[in-house]
Amino acid sequence: MSDEILQRATQTHTLSKAEIVRLLSLENAEKLFVAADKVRRQFVGDGVYLRALIEFSNYCKNNCLYCGIRAGNTHVKRYRLTPQQIIKTAQQAVSYGYKTIVLQSGEDVWFDTDKLCEIIREIKKLDVALTLSIGEKSREEYAAYRAAGADRYLLRIETTDKNLYEKLDPQMSWENRVRCLYDLKELGYEVGSGSLVGLPGQTVESLADDLLFFQKLPVDMAGIGPFIPHPQTPLANEKSDGHFELALKMMAVMRLLLPDINIPATTAMETLHPQGRLLALKSGANVVMPNTTDTEFRPMYELYPGKICLGDCAEKCRGCVENKINSIGRFVAHKKGFHGDYLKEKN
Repeated sequence: MSDEILQRATQTHTLSKAEIVRLLSLENAEKLFVAADKVRRQFVGDGVYLRALIEFSNYCKNNCLYCGIRAGNTHVKRYRLTPQQIIKTAQQAVSYGYKTIVLQSGEDVWFDTDKLCEIIREIKKLDVALTLSIGEKSREEYAAYRAAGADRYLLRIETTDKNLYEKLDPQMSWENRVRCLYDLKELGYEVGSGSLVGLPGQTVESLADDLLFFQKLPVDMAGIGPFIPHPQTPLANEKSDGHFELALKMMAVMRLLLPDINIPATTAMETLHPQGRLLALKSGANVVMPNTTDTEFRPMYELYPGKICLGDCAEKCRGCVENKINSIGRFVAHKKGFHGDYLKEKN
């Protein structure tokens, strides 16, 4: 039965919720991974897009129960790069060959609209694509960033289970999260979202709902990450067994449903498995986001424990990632990698 579902999914890219649940529940998902890899090759090719990640502040006003930089964590050492440091880091990333810069932070109110727009304008002078991952903002703020030159915005829904979301994200509104995503879409951003897989209380059925939500929006990019309990959060004693495999299946089904989007092989996958990012690239992913933040600050941006490459310089990370990509017969794509570029080139 699952073979029939996979064959139809690779041809029509549609699945019912029950069929998604069946695929996510597979004990042996090798055929799913092969199917996703086939669709990936057909729709986005063998090129892997590299995004230079700059984690510029670990201050956050929110108190999400699963996050290591939550406002209530008094153990974390806080840092905030200056606008000049952010721009300099972006310039260094471009010198290493990156065509896309990703600015990520906690929801740090110090960076008001004027500061962020000036940073965006300066980085866009480097002839790169620019992605923001800085949380929930007003429509007016999103519009200002877009006018300043921002191209993409990453805002993970984490879970489409409203009750679970609001339980794990106190004082936050699930409806507002969704509002943000639709505002971003309407303002012309390439929109990225994604799920945190393995949250306590999460079901396979709700994960299927996540995938259908991403297809309905639709997203241009989807980041699927495994939940890894952080010792300085209320979820410290939760388990992470099986989260890697389930996240890999989520990624693969995502590729079947949205065949031409960008899907990152997340760093968290490699935290749980030594070959995590390579396995993700073999299961539908086509993006890697090496960390280009100065090594002085990387350990402080601890969303989850055990992050890899904390002490490696940005140039070394770039070379290491490219070697890994080449080792599986793939290559680094030397373009900005906007959604649909590969299909436009083919046509």
